[in-house]
Amino acid sequence: MAQDSRLARRIKRQMEKFADRLSEGLGKPTGRLVREMIYGIQCSKDVKLSNVSRSLREEIRLIKTTNRLSRNLSSRDLSDVLNRRLSWAGSSRVKKDTVLALDLSDLTKKYAKKSEYLGRVRDGSEKKLSDGYWLCDVLGADVGGDCLVPLYGELYSHRSPDFDSENSQIVKAIDVVSGETRGRGIFAIDRGGDRYKLLNPLLDRGLRFVIRQTGNRHVLLPGGGKVAIREAGEGCRTSVRYRVEVDREGYRETKEIRVGMRKVRLPRRPEERLWLVVVRGFGADPILLLTNVAPPAKKKGHAKWIADIYLTRWRCEEVFRFIKQTYHLEDVRVRSYAGLRNIYVLVHAVAYFVGVVIGAGPRLRFLFQTICSASRRFFEIARFYHYAVADGIHRILFAATAPFHPQDSPSSPNQQRFAFDLPPS
Repeated sequence: MAQDSRLARRIKRQMEKFADRLSEGLGKPTGRLVREMIYGIQCSKDVKLSNVSRSLREEIRLIKTTNRLSRNLSSRDLSDVLNRRLSWAGSSRVKKDTVLALDLSDLTKKYAKKSEYLGRVRDGSEKKLSDGYWLCDVLGADVGGDCLVPLYGELYSHRSPDFDSENSQIVKAIDVVSGETRGRGIFAIDRGGDRYKLLNPLLDRGLRFVIRQTGNRHVLLPGGGKVAIREAGEGCRTSVRYRVEVDREGYRETKEIRVGMRKVRLPRRPEERLWLVVVRGFGADPILLLTNVAPPAKKKGHAKWIADIYLTRWRCEEVFRFIKQTYHLEDVRVRSYAGLRNIYVLVHAVAYFVGVVIGAGPRLRFLFQTICSASRRFFEIARFYHYAVADGIHRILFAATAPFHPQDSPSSPNQQRFAFDLPPS
């Protein structure tokens, strides 16, 4: 019992330190809100404010705590500044060839009637239209690496007055992440990214990308002929064979795939060097990938490398599923648009704390192992350790009896500060 109390205090200290860095310079009320929400979401493994309030164990009526959290969440939209700070915090883990998986998904709210700017979205799980909000996420991961880094998470609605277009939302996410990472990394985007309004900004900014194609785009072949990209893929030899282990939707299987590539150009931008990578073995139709990533030192492995970058994006989908399922994101009860946006980016901050601060922090290796032991898994901890870490922290903090009292102590003068959004000197 004493050991659990010590562990709970240590986890709280790490959470407060992380939350203080995210909220530095935003004022004491905002700093307290960020600390309480990060602690409460992880302690309760829930985004409902009633459960977050219970986890804080304040010596006042529960409704008072809930009302305070609701009021502060709705008073100011923090998503832009917190997303930039998450990207800054994770930028040290983004190397030249780190995969930046950009994902568009949805948050369905079937029974919500009074949520602000509630719009129509396509429910990805049920394949039909439903009420809800759109989500734009960016996650960093190295090919073959274990650390998955949440860098950006934004909830938005097409009915909001400040909404311009889906393209502008995606470009905004790209600009925030690439700005904080100084252009490092390779953006990996699914078929939704196959449009000139995204290709042009990526090429104009000199950013590297791997984008899955719908098959309808026309490209120029080296001989000068203009063909549909699907036709170009059919004529591409796939002579490189290798086996990959794919884990999608919780099911793991080994597949033998064949890859090949050929040089192409875009009719509207014939000066740009591009490659079409064809991946066969995942279904009846091949996967077509358009990229501007130049060949590595070993040119023979170029096609395989591009295929591995896109497959790494599939591995990143596990984090998106973890965020939605572990913290019951679709059960969020906040009505205000600003509150919903704040909760979504704060859940990403929680995922960053679980996966990076605890899961990948070299100084906290013993704490990581102890937390995993507290998760009480029947078998060994899987390569994707986020569920075990989240369960372990939840058990340790939930068993603690002491209330959560954030410390409003000033930052250490030696602590590294964020270079943006600080009050003027």
